[in-house]
Amino acid sequence: MTEGIPCTWMRGGTSKGAYFLKQDLPDDADQRDALLLSIMGSPDPRQIDGIGGADPLTSKVAVVSGSERPGVDVEYLFLQVFVDQAIVTDKQNCGNILAGVGPFAVENRLVPACDGDTELAIYMVNSDQVAMVTIQTPGGVVTYRGDARIDGVPGTGSSVLENFPEASGSTCGALLPTGRSIDVIDGVEVTCIDNGMPVVVLRAADIGISGYESREELDANTNLKKKLESIRLRAGPLMKLGDVKEQSVPKMTLVAAPRHGGAITTRTFIPHRCHASIGVLGAVSVATACMLPDSPATALSHIPEGAEKLISVEHPIGETSVVMHVTIDQRNIKVHKAAILRTARKLFSGYVFPNVST
Repeated sequence: MTEGIPCTWMRGGTSKGAYFLKQDLPDDADQRDALLLSIMGSPDPRQIDGIGGADPLTSKVAVVSGSERPGVDVEYLFLQVFVDQAIVTDKQNCGNILAGVGPFAVENRLVPACDGDTELAIYMVNSDQVAMVTIQTPGGVVTYRGDARIDGVPGTGSSVLENFPEASGSTCGALLPTGRSIDVIDGVEVTCIDNGMPVVVLRAADIGISGYESREELDANTNLKKKLESIRLRAGPLMKLGDVKEQSVPKMTLVAAPRHGGAITTRTFIPHRCHASIGVLGAVSVATACMLPDSPATALSHIPEGAEKLISVEHPIGETSVVMHVTIDQRNIKVHKAAILRTARKLFSGYVFPNVST
């Protein structure tokens, strides 16, 4: 393919990615993935011959289309393009990239905008579930200007409110795919949970660290990463994910007591590099784990009172707040609400050119 492909490069939350209309990509998944690897410049640690940013957080893709599903406005497929491996996976959602889907859909005339706020029902293809997303559209036009602020992104922007009413068990089929709130893997107590993102939650102290280390320190800790990968590979089948050696899920989240007034401190691997912050749906899953009886996160966390709780999940560059309403009856947990505030910004729109030699 020598012709350019329409593409919009956007920041969604604390990630960046390429947004495409589904009609502009090959229908065949293998052809599509090969094209995306070329566009991003993978496999190469620097992604020097593509638009990827040499980091999992900036090597992401959203494929967006209109929808004929009842009650759904647009459909969104998330694809994670590995940086240094020739892998494109659809085994997870991305709540950060989701933040840009609404503005992208409106600007590409997939849905009309309202004057003020526009709420979209977005079908997340990866997990066969719907997210309700509200974006700012004064005068019926998308705006990226506003007073909303999220840690990990300088400045402010217009707010994007994401609510995940159907997130529980989105990938694994159950909130607790093993049927338990606590499992022991390689001698370490863990919670295997899926409230929008499959995550293995474990105490940082149980694998020999404090949980307050920097991202750089943790990325350089080879022994730690080997321990985490051993646990992750064993957790995969337990979570109904099968062999996860070449998958980006489950994520691994190490927890410690909060230090900055939040509910819990986290360090997350995605899965082999430490996250600069924490993913949107990862934060939802961790926040839910904090409220589970017996979870490794429970005794460490500070959970506010009230039916609807604002849970601040601390991470290396700040915090991510999750609004949750959860009830527990005879140790059965029911998630009624899981919402999070993000921002997004369009960075450029035009044509991207794949490497014709690949």
